[in-house]
Amino acid sequence: QVQLVESGGGTVQAGGSIRLSCVASGSIASSLTMGWHRQAPGKQRDLVASITRDGITYYADVVKGRFTISRDNAKNTVYLQMNSLEPEDTAVFYCAARQLGSPQYTYWGQGTQVTVSS
Repeated sequence: QVQLVESGGGTVQAGGSIRLSCVASGSIASSLTMGWHRQAPGKQRDLVASITRDGITYYADVVKGRFTISRDNAKNTVYLQMNSLEPEDTAVFYCAARQLGSPQYTYWGQGTQVTVSS
């Protein structure tokens, strides 16, 4: 079993930055592909960025150049550095994990709110 705990959400003005952290626990945590998803009110949950165990990254087009995902395998922690935040980035951000080769994210954190004011 894998547990994910996010931290770092909050309120920031447009143009500001926030860094989210997600600590994964469990024996297989370091082998998992990690992803950050977000869900705005009334919208579906979308994948924002992901990173494999070996550091291969993916970004949704809407965040390319502004967000950076990284991980520290020794600490079983994944980060999402978000810069140049816009009000449209306001959402609940979820950390998730999936096993290599699986299309589905199996493990989810509880979510952390990010609010960007104009």
